[in-house]
Amino acid sequence: MTSTESKAPFKVIKTDEEWRALLTPDQYRITRQHGTERAFSSPDFDTSRPGVFRCVCCNRPLYRSTDKYESGTGWPSFTRPASASAVNTFPDHSYGMVRTEVRCADCDAHLGHVFPDGPPPAGLRYCMNGHALVYDAD
Repeated sequence: MTSTESKAPFKVIKTDEEWRALLTPDQYRITRQHGTERAFSSPDFDTSRPGVFRCVCCNRPLYRSTDKYESGTGWPSFTRPASASAVNTFPDHSYGMVRTEVRCADCDAHLGHVFPDGPPPAGLRYCMNGHALVYDAD
């Protein structure tokens, strides 16, 4: 198994109390209540060292540092997930906007949104909340 494959091919389900005990208040608000952190406020938002960004809730590998780029937004941005099965997307019509929400495929944690304004070749920008991610150096 490579470092970017999931070790848990099942849904991670915890009670609200278990999530609160596991996560910091910011991590809980973002991942379990679909919050958003302030731009430039997350740990490792500007990290460009080799490694993998994992889900803070379940440790699933979500993004590789080789797919990270500086989008100028203040949030960690990636051109693609670590694997096709790492994340799920959902329509998001909150706050009068039309967006695509990104969640962890294993634990359903809210991670951020994907936008169609990224660099070639796919043209996608996975704009993630850094507090939803844990950086794991290679």
